[in-house]
Amino acid sequence: MHYADLKSQRKNNTAWRLLASPHAPLIASFLYQVFIRPNRRSLPFDEATSLLDDTLFHLNDMEGADAYPKKAAQYLDDWASGANAFLRKYYQKDSDIPQLDLTPGAEKAIEWLQTLQPREFVGTESRLLTLHRLLQEIVHNTDNDPATRIAELEKQQAELERQIARLRSGAVETFDATRIKERWFEAEDVARRLLSDFRQVEYNFRALDREVRELITLSDKSKGDLLDEIFAQQDYIHDSEQGKSFSAFWAFLMSPDRQEELRRLTDTALQQEALRDMQDSGFLRHIGYALLDAGQKVYQTNAQLVEQLRKYLADQAWLENKRILEIIRGIEKSALALQEQDTGVLPQDFFPIDQPKVAVNLLMEQRLFEPSRKTLLNSEAPEVGSGEVDVSALYQQHWVDEEALRKNIRRLLQTRPQISLREVLEEYPLRQGLAELVAYLNIAGKHPQTVINDAVTETLPLSGGQTELPALSEHALLQLRNRVAHIPQIIFTR
Repeated sequence: MHYADLKSQRKNNTAWRLLASPHAPLIASFLYQVFIRPNRRSLPFDEATSLLDDTLFHLNDMEGADAYPKKAAQYLDDWASGANAFLRKYYQKDSDIPQLDLTPGAEKAIEWLQTLQPREFVGTESRLLTLHRLLQEIVHNTDNDPATRIAELEKQQAELERQIARLRSGAVETFDATRIKERWFEAEDVARRLLSDFRQVEYNFRALDREVRELITLSDKSKGDLLDEIFAQQDYIHDSEQGKSFSAFWAFLMSPDRQEELRRLTDTALQQEALRDMQDSGFLRHIGYALLDAGQKVYQTNAQLVEQLRKYLADQAWLENKRILEIIRGIEKSALALQEQDTGVLPQDFFPIDQPKVAVNLLMEQRLFEPSRKTLLNSEAPEVGSGEVDVSALYQQHWVDEEALRKNIRRLLQTRPQISLREVLEEYPLRQGLAELVAYLNIAGKHPQTVINDAVTETLPLSGGQTELPALSEHALLQLRNRVAHIPQIIFTR
């Protein structure tokens, strides 16, 4: 503690500024009543204004009308303004009502003022036992000698066996009322300091979030360098001694078995006769819920930092896509301008490509490596089967010879300038039915001098010259012989 440091802290330290304020009794008492005593992590501004207005009314009535002349909202704004404010004023998501939260410095000042309050007694024995236990844990858990640690465990085992033997003999030793109250007060102090630590951890995460926003706003670094710097600062918070301690505590508290054990121990302790008349006993009774609420707020603050990084990445991606679209549109405008000039001379910064568009091959479009599969060959001779298979269907297939059909058309065109498909079929009837007619249509489509007259429809028989018909009934054979096709008139010319 040096003179210069203390002089600087007197001006800048939040706790010191609260204690040196002329309104310190009002500030400390009000913040204690609305935040610390009911263990509230945040308070709506309108509710805090109403509570402070009632407090100011009673104080002005007791000390005079000019003791506190300002309005309650003005006092709250003063306490929440400046770099080292006593309160933090902020807005929650989807809410237009400001929230107030106690700063770590103001809470430390109020805690110190609480230590000035007289107590029934000072628990020296419990604190000495706590000191002895903590030093014992440090020594035993840092000793690398297995023999020493085994000897200590055997010593503890022998002490436990002696205690069990005394209990079995009927000698039961219990704490008196003084020892019970002493340890209860110490448990309360530890719990209150624990909640104060939560507020400090939340303040650290919030400061990191503010630094990240300032970096994103003012930094001219690339996206990768900026993210490296941000994540390095976040890792520093998590890897610090305070961050590691908080992570271990949160993992301990999130265990359902630990929560149930904490609740059971608290309820059992409050059943003792020495604690039944204790004031403010509900603080430790609900300490588990208070710790969960405080820890949840710390994680919400950390989630805001993650959300800020996500928005930054989304904005950067949108800006990059926008820049790419601007470049593409610039290229298109330049190409259109060159097309309108049509001078035949290309500028120096323009060159043609053979492809109609640039071939872009993305890395993720490439197929992953696949090891080649070896083909296994069976060298054994195949067995000769004895089954009989009907292969007659293989010899009943028919094939339409288009070249023979073209010869029929050319032969008829030798004596006339043009001929219709109907006249061709009258000279050379269909022998293969619809398949042969489709072949004629294919020839007409390929022949450049064929005329298709859509205005005239011709009716062509499909089975006029078939010599072999399937073995069907007389009615089915009659229908098969009477099948016709209605197609536009097709005329072949020379």
